[in-house]
Amino acid sequence: MIRREVEHSIKEVNDTFRVLVLTGPRQVGKTTILKSIIPQNMKIVSLDNETYREEAKNNPKFFLETWGKPLFIDEAQYAPELFPYIKMIVDNDKSRGQFWLSGSQSFELMKGVSESLAGRVGIIKMNSLTYKEITNNVNNNCFNPDNIVEGKVIEPNEIFERIFKGGLPELYDVPNINLNRFFRSYIDTYIDRDVRLIRNIGDLVTFEKFMRVMAIRNGKTLVYEDIASDVGVSAHTIKAWVSVLVTSGIVYLLEPYHNKKIQRLTHMPKIIFMDSGLACYLAGWTSAKELQISKESGNFFETYVVSEIIKQYINKGIPLNICHFRNKETEEIDLLIEKNMTIYPIEIKKTSTPKKEMLKNFDYLTKNGVKVGNGGIVCLCDKLFKVDDKRYYIPLSSVIDS
Repeated sequence: MIRREVEHSIKEVNDTFRVLVLTGPRQVGKTTILKSIIPQNMKIVSLDNETYREEAKNNPKFFLETWGKPLFIDEAQYAPELFPYIKMIVDNDKSRGQFWLSGSQSFELMKGVSESLAGRVGIIKMNSLTYKEITNNVNNNCFNPDNIVEGKVIEPNEIFERIFKGGLPELYDVPNINLNRFFRSYIDTYIDRDVRLIRNIGDLVTFEKFMRVMAIRNGKTLVYEDIASDVGVSAHTIKAWVSVLVTSGIVYLLEPYHNKKIQRLTHMPKIIFMDSGLACYLAGWTSAKELQISKESGNFFETYVVSEIIKQYINKGIPLNICHFRNKETEEIDLLIEKNMTIYPIEIKKTSTPKKEMLKNFDYLTKNGVKVGNGGIVCLCDKLFKVDDKRYYIPLSSVIDS
């Protein structure tokens, strides 16, 4: 079994809270990781089972009394009726780790948690595999611009194979799996089981078209009106549908930088698909090589790097404050990491020969009174190279494999 970086966070939350909630997109390995570290005395019940689901919904008190505790309830979002009774149980017993709840439909699960279990629950979000998990290099490190370390060389062909395949665990558990069939089934299941629960969407065919249009725009700014025009629905509908992708963990919106000192900043977020393989399938790419030589390769490379950083921090339970910078004059910086009132600017370029002029927009921040820390260009160069006091050419491996 692939070792997961989130394991330490799960154990830490279990030792701290009476209820643990693990949520995230479908098929990222939530049930697998929990079963691999479950206490010997904890029972497991899945509400995917229709009999158990109906019992939990219709007679939640009896259901919990029958199963006892500690108890791991998988797909718990299908029976929100359980949550008030779990609250009553844990209010009468202050011991830790009484209930584990997991679910691939985070909206319903989190709605029930926020209404009934606030203050009693530790919440962990899980995503698809990171590069370090896939290559069996799991450690306690996250990319830290204050301490950029040298990494090994990752060949461009290898990284685009990773981008094209993505990080859903089943793709690495089953040899020679057919990617097209896998992702076709994934999307059908996601739309039929998750999307229907979040929002009453009548035209699921059009919703899938919307997903494909979003994937084609992976790494670009989100303009609701443009997507609405391509999909053939209103901008209001697109806003609602985008919230579905965000809520279910398929898409992350990288918000724009805001600073009262700097005028004419864009207010549009960037679209970041959290699993690059799913984005490639939806966007219609048929091979890693075709993607690598395309004009869209830079956008997919950029979003892959951003999603890897996000996943690293989420897995470790470390807060991450990130955004992108773009002003009305189209000066932009791909990623800003904010820590301790300091901005760390990062450009992400699919090149092995970075140029110093690619760093020029960093000066815009400094000139406008922003406290700027270390930064640089994350790229396909072979070695970590210090350009000047605070700026570097950063090998991709220093970010995703350090």
